[in-house]
Amino acid sequence: MSFKSAPDQYGRVAVAIHWFSALLMVALIGSGFRAAEMEDAAAKAAVLRVHIPIGVTILLLTLTRLGWWLFVDNKPASVPMPSWQHVASRVVHILFYVLILGTAASGIGTMILSGAGPIIFGGELVTTLPDFFDYPPRRPHEIGAGAIVALLVLHAGAVLYHQLFKQDQLLQRMWFEERQR
Repeated sequence: MSFKSAPDQYGRVAVAIHWFSALLMVALIGSGFRAAEMEDAAAKAAVLRVHIPIGVTILLLTLTRLGWWLFVDNKPASVPMPSWQHVASRVVHILFYVLILGTAASGIGTMILSGAGPIIFGGELVTTLPDFFDYPPRRPHEIGAGAIVALLVLHAGAVLYHQLFKQDQLLQRMWFEERQR
């Protein structure tokens, strides 16, 4: 398997970014929804100390992936499937990028406007945090997170459909070993 993609399989760089992003996304969503439910400022700050760096890492991985495909690599050719599935797949992937970038921007905006960054990462005992809902970017952050969850479910469902019912080895295109031909 090459670092760059082949006509029928993604390369190591794209695969690594994809799976690392997916794992981080699960942790990000879990920590984000957990923090949103917390009342205790110190406990919430502790969760946000994990949530924020993971979010920044996903943002950087997403920008890296976009740069990789725009300037270095080519995506593999599409697999045979009905045209509506091609369209749906394309829309879901574009929405992933838009939502990841938008949700990251709204999270960064919330941190900047609220001034919570120095409170969360300041090393002092956190006794109070701003009410993040007082800041306009907070609502799009929540909506973006919910939409990302919906897309993840749709994406995983499509992969399982291809893997279990169509048995077309679509999942192997985004894995670390050579695809069986």
